[in-house]
Amino acid sequence: MLTIEKMEDLLSKEFTRREFFKRLGQQCLRLTLFSFFFDWFKEPSFAIKKNTSFKIFADIDPDFKPAYLKLHRSGELKKRAEKLWEIMENCALCPRQCGAQRLSGKSGFCRAPGTKLVISSFHPHFGEERPLVGRGGSGTIFLTHCNLRCIFCQNWEISHLGRGSETNIEELAGMMLALQKRGCHNINLVTPTHYSAHILKAIDIAAKKGLRLPIVWNTSGWELVERLEVLDGVVDIYLPDFKYWDSKMSAKYSSGAESYPEVTKKAILEMHRQVGVAKPAKDGLIYRGVIIRHLVMPHNVGGSEKVIEWIAKNLPKDTYVNIMAQYTPTYKAYDYPEISRRITRKEYERVIKRAKELGLTNLDIQGFWWLR
Repeated sequence: MLTIEKMEDLLSKEFTRREFFKRLGQQCLRLTLFSFFFDWFKEPSFAIKKNTSFKIFADIDPDFKPAYLKLHRSGELKKRAEKLWEIMENCALCPRQCGAQRLSGKSGFCRAPGTKLVISSFHPHFGEERPLVGRGGSGTIFLTHCNLRCIFCQNWEISHLGRGSETNIEELAGMMLALQKRGCHNINLVTPTHYSAHILKAIDIAAKKGLRLPIVWNTSGWELVERLEVLDGVVDIYLPDFKYWDSKMSAKYSSGAESYPEVTKKAILEMHRQVGVAKPAKDGLIYRGVIIRHLVMPHNVGGSEKVIEWIAKNLPKDTYVNIMAQYTPTYKAYDYPEISRRITRKEYERVIKRAKELGLTNLDIQGFWWLR
């Protein structure tokens, strides 16, 4: 929280120009985010006070019970969080298994700063899949840094540069509770893998204080099965990408991630084993299941039809598949002529046609009137 004392301290010390603006920006971001929720909390902080409890204001099915409550009550959720925390000693949370000594403050390939938690923003999001958005929005928390680091990432300032504000686990728990009180229908954790230990700790704290929303694991899809097994019974909704069919493409456009196709296929099968097919409840919201996203790219860089064929062959025909048309060249995409344009109507229609031919029945097809 940016107090007068902190501002005076900021102005009285000697900093380089770069360091001054960095610290000023961090404090201003905290002030902006925290003041957004002043109407809901008497305390000007998201640190949870002892014996504080929160009422549910989210419009959700009263019969829904999130998966993590049972693990929280038994103490298992806390144990799993500690297990993931220990893995950061020589970090192997993601498929890169870079071995960074994050417990000693070192950064790995993802560039997450040791055990520090950096969050870009949190708010109700109305641009996600409709069964996640409902009327109150998806309670989205944008975590900084990324283990995949795609060269065309639309959120590159967050994923590559790590722009955000350093916070702590109790404040993360407070954000979850604030989003619930705001009326969001779920907690949507964007790019969570490298912060998975922090997240489980925060869920455990928030569950004790009344968190009852489903957890959405919004991931690139590039997840180790053994790490997903730790999340079994914690995550209610998996929201993985399936970006590439060809390992040469994933290596070229996602910082050498040659294993992406094979690892992601195994990960999606494990996600399905845990939570099954995503189907809307009577209120139109999804509370459990897998939602697969595939971004159609220019010149079939992602191998779209192959991805769709694999889904049709290996998962139920009513698997929720969002075939996305919004690819826009950003960040370093213009350095690669083959992906330096948006997709055409023909490219998108070809993928939709193939999905229907294969009998997939639960397709999220985007309006594509704007395509050439």
